[in-house]
Amino acid sequence: MYTHEEFFVWDGDPILFTIPEFTLPFPITAWGLIIGAILALLGWQKFIPNDLKSRESLPFWKPWAVILGGLLAGQLLTLPFGLPTIETVDPFNPRWYGLFFALSFILGYILCSKMLLDGGRTQEEMDRLLIYILIATIIGARFGHIFFYELEFYMQNPQLIPAIWRGGLASHGAAIGILLALWLFAKRTDGLTFLWIADRVVPAVAIGGIFIRIGNFFNSEILGKVTDVSWAVIFLNAPGLSNAERLLPRHPSMIYESISALLVLIVLLTIYYRYKKNPPEGALFGTFLAMLFTGRFLIEFTKLHHADFEAAWMLNMGQWLSIPLVAFGLWLLISKVDWSKQGPNRRKKNSRK
Repeated sequence: MYTHEEFFVWDGDPILFTIPEFTLPFPITAWGLIIGAILALLGWQKFIPNDLKSRESLPFWKPWAVILGGLLAGQLLTLPFGLPTIETVDPFNPRWYGLFFALSFILGYILCSKMLLDGGRTQEEMDRLLIYILIATIIGARFGHIFFYELEFYMQNPQLIPAIWRGGLASHGAAIGILLALWLFAKRTDGLTFLWIADRVVPAVAIGGIFIRIGNFFNSEILGKVTDVSWAVIFLNAPGLSNAERLLPRHPSMIYESISALLVLIVLLTIYYRYKKNPPEGALFGTFLAMLFTGRFLIEFTKLHHADFEAAWMLNMGQWLSIPLVAFGLWLLISKVDWSKQGPNRRKKNSRK
């Protein structure tokens, strides 16, 4: 029988803080919010310049006036029609997972911006790339979970597909979505190739792996199998387990993955600076795929099954999905990467002198 004194016990609350239900000072309509958002967007396009330098010289109040003015106009336009209104806002419970998810995007954005600017690209291109990656990450992760783990359930309950807040995001699906987004971005951007842009995005993806898995720890999810190693963790608030199962020490598999992503990031940055910020094309991307998903393949042996059908398999779904990614990464490193020289110059014409 295990005792709490033998192992680290995690019983932290996954909720960061709670904003209780409150009554709005005046009722608003949902349609007014939608129309207001459209008006704010149109106003932004008309009154806010696209050029970043010109935007920096704007008065502080002007962007806020455009946004708030559009939202207010939306309410005034819909108020006379007697549409259903919202008078109270339900309790709001931000989670640690959401904080770490946002932090991963912020730090990844900073690092990726620096690497693109080092390569002579523009901040406008980075902002556009961020939109591609945000959309691809969320959609790819969601549909990856649906297709790889719970297809039958969501075929019967399609109305729950958008309910991301209920859980169900797959990292392999996110990886596929990001790869497709990078290919599309490179195709629509002059002077870029898929491998060049992928080399400068995967370090940011590694940052995401570090922080998102820490968020999984705070949520007591992606649990490992029962073990008696000295660093095992007892997750007292783990969802989906019986009270007896919650008292058993388990591998902190999400921390293993976080450490794995940290090691990948260190190797990627080492290669990047070893080649004076211009590594051989495909070097970072291939290294990322080979290292991260080899680690994922091995760490999966310590995890509980994600889906019931995996119990009959010798390898689980995460391992089967990792194999082609590792193979592709190794193929890139061995057959396509010229380690003897720096990569080609992808500076944008007239962007720097």
